[in-house]
Amino acid sequence: MAGISSITTSNSSSVSSNDIKPWIRGFARIGFISRGIVYMLIGALAIMAALGIGGSTSDSSGAFSAVASKPFGEVILWILGLGLIGIVLWHLIQVVKDPEHGKNDGKSMFRRLANLITGIAYGSLTYNAFAIAMHAKSSGSGSKQTLSAKLLSQPFGQWVVGIVGLIIIGYALYEIHNAYTEKYTNKFKRHEMSEKEWELGRKTGKLGLYSRGIVFLLIGYFFIQTAITADPDKTQGLDGALSKIAQQPYGQWLLGIVAAGLVLYGAFQILTGKNRHMSMY
Repeated sequence: MAGISSITTSNSSSVSSNDIKPWIRGFARIGFISRGIVYMLIGALAIMAALGIGGSTSDSSGAFSAVASKPFGEVILWILGLGLIGIVLWHLIQVVKDPEHGKNDGKSMFRRLANLITGIAYGSLTYNAFAIAMHAKSSGSGSKQTLSAKLLSQPFGQWVVGIVGLIIIGYALYEIHNAYTEKYTNKFKRHEMSEKEWELGRKTGKLGLYSRGIVFLLIGYFFIQTAITADPDKTQGLDGALSKIAQQPYGQWLLGIVAAGLVLYGAFQILTGKNRHMSMY
């Protein structure tokens, strides 16, 4: 009995020592919530554009600029930027530790690379929030063209841009597959959620991931077009993808549906921040 007790104590202390620190979990949860707010802002602006009552088919910079123009908007941006630091830290921790997986399986390197790219992307998003709050930057999509122009000027630049486009398309297909299989629900602490909260998380995740996947498919397509034509003006981000949707037959309806999906994705991220598993495997 004493041996069993000592083994149990040893195992529990090992799990405790390997567990993710509470302050890291707290920062990550705030980060997920902040990311959700950003997507809800983008979606809300696009819905307004679809309804013809203002708004815009903007990306995060446009959404931040819209917030900055409101009373206390700059203060809100500072808070949002600080919150987004949490999601950056969480992804960087996943790069170094891969904490949610017990074994260094064949997918580990892919997960780490994906988290590195995501962390860098949200680092840029965080910078934008602070820069706009300090009047250091205005909204616009020129940065995508500038980046693609720099890439195109390098040796094998068209190949690099094309590969980036394929990676984005691959990620989009992964998001759509994730929505179809509902694997995202595995991250929820279901035993701590009410039935209504569980259903809300499942439905908002499904519709939100589908919408986000469609938008990223378009962004990847724009990068491929840039690689083929060597024209950096072909490169578009989230704002360009939403504008392209609006230009299609029944575009305002399509834009409204996709925009509503982005709002739901934002709600899903907020629920994720509250209910996501964040512990060692």
